[in-house]
Parts: sequence; C-alpha cells; structure tokens
Amino acid sequence: MGKGDKKTKRGKINRGTFGARRPKIKKKPSREHQINIDKKVQPK
Repeated sequence: MGKGDKKTKRGKINRGTFGARRPKIKKKPSREHQINIDKKVQPK
C-alpha cells in the first residue's frame, strides 16, 4: 500500500484522481449569494 495503490488516499493523490478515499471538496456558496437567491424579485 502506497503511491502505486489505486485504493489508498496516497495513491489517489499520486494519480490525481478522486473517489471514496479522496472526495472532491465542494465550494460552499458565499453568504451574499445565498441572500440574493432568497430575495429574487417575482414578476407581477
């Protein structure tokens, strides 16, 4: 188990891939963006 192992975190980092051991970090929406979504103007 090490850099050559596909299933370990170190192997995923070495290959540059993602999976269960190394999930992609999702960007959280900013506060300004969340506020703007809630205050959408509704057409009359």
